[in-house]
Amino acid sequence: MTFPAIDSTAVRWSVPREKVASALAERPLLIMMHGYGSNEGDLFSLGQHLPQQFVIASLRAPLQAGPGYAWFHIDYDAENASLRRDIKEITASTHQLIAWIDELDSEVGGLGDVALLGFSQGGVMLTQLFRHQPERFAAGVFLASFAVEDTTEGGSERDQALADVLPPLFWGRDSQDPVITPDLIDFSRRWLPEHFDLDARLYPHVGHSLSLEEIEDAAAFLRKNVTG
Repeated sequence: MTFPAIDSTAVRWSVPREKVASALAERPLLIMMHGYGSNEGDLFSLGQHLPQQFVIASLRAPLQAGPGYAWFHIDYDAENASLRRDIKEITASTHQLIAWIDELDSEVGGLGDVALLGFSQGGVMLTQLFRHQPERFAAGVFLASFAVEDTTEGGSERDQALADVLPPLFWGRDSQDPVITPDLIDFSRRWLPEHFDLDARLYPHVGHSLSLEEIEDAAAFLRKNVTG
């Protein structure tokens, strides 16, 4: 089965679509990726708290999931208290994201700085994009999310290439997040510092959500690490 492409007509932009190319000729791009069962409108309002230098593109994941969309399928493994997912499906979704970015790059005539923001499942896609193209993205904001082990062919080589670059990453979460299971947090706590220049922060009583303090810290991180 062919994995669905990113729907370019569903992208929410912070500037009128007809002005995207001219805006990106002068300004950096911030790509937002929502969580499981949500949509392109979920994170878009965060833009009011983020640096105004960015042109924001909030994407819709390609798979239908309940009332919204997903980047890959997941189900809860009660016996092992973990979230099951297929790394091959995650990789296929990553390739579709890269194809969308490549298409935009061609339209614009060469993108400048590109930053990534992912919440929950969207954060998984953020780490995968960095894995596949570690030098393409200026910085990442990784919220209430987790990293996964890449067991596909070439995975260890991609991880090493990412570790050689160590791009800046902001990781915000609540240590009592009821959705992200302990095994995924344990892996993320080991893997992320080995592959990113990591700024990790905890936000109590947020749960599987975001706080204004967290978003303001993420905004300061982006100002520090992205030019434009």
